[in-house]
Amino acid sequence: MTGSCRRRGDAGQAFPVYIAAVGGLLFLAFVYFVVGQAAATRNGAQTAADAAALAAAEDARDQLRRGWIEVILDPEAWDAFVRGEAYDPSSACQQAASFAAKNDAALSGDGCVPLSDPQGFSATVESQETAGLPGAEAQHAVASATALIEPQCSFTAEKPEPEETEPAPDASEPGEEPEPEPEPEPEPEPITGLTCGGKDWTIDPDDPVLPSAAELFTVRLAGDDE
Repeated sequence: MTGSCRRRGDAGQAFPVYIAAVGGLLFLAFVYFVVGQAAATRNGAQTAADAAALAAAEDARDQLRRGWIEVILDPEAWDAFVRGEAYDPSSACQQAASFAAKNDAALSGDGCVPLSDPQGFSATVESQETAGLPGAEAQHAVASATALIEPQCSFTAEKPEPEETEPAPDASEPGEEPEPEPEPEPEPEPITGLTCGGKDWTIDPDDPVLPSAAELFTVRLAGDDE
């Protein structure tokens, strides 16, 4: 009888310990869940910032190529395009906001900022999702990224050598002034001197074509390949 009572007493004492142990394990599991959720929210915010910065830089790159095509037969107007400077930052930043939203975030803080020397954009975003322990204020994750636009081309204007022409025979009568003949319209010469990624390009005035946007400019996140 005494042994039976002792066993029941031991079981009664062990039960609170068991409850405490289970409660501790559940609390640890909850903490791990919250920490994991916070890490996932931060990672999502960083992904959104990367996407926003790249979207702005790629839009600027596309603008550069379109603008360059408009002046492709006027090499004297190429300089700003070769340097990667002739684009509308507001249009590029609209793309940054759009891609941030696609990744469940929004531009915040400084938002989308055009950069120079080197050319590019920085983007700061805030996640729409929040993470935090119960009883504490939920926090939005904030992340920033920078995307660079790196020109891949150089241009050195090459002037074609003038062709030697023989003077036309003078068919006028002695004592008469020869009538001036109209000068023929000079045919446009191919444009040479453009080098992109180590490859020489010749622009045919009859069928002018530029390299692709990716051949003209490289877009990458700052820190990549450094």
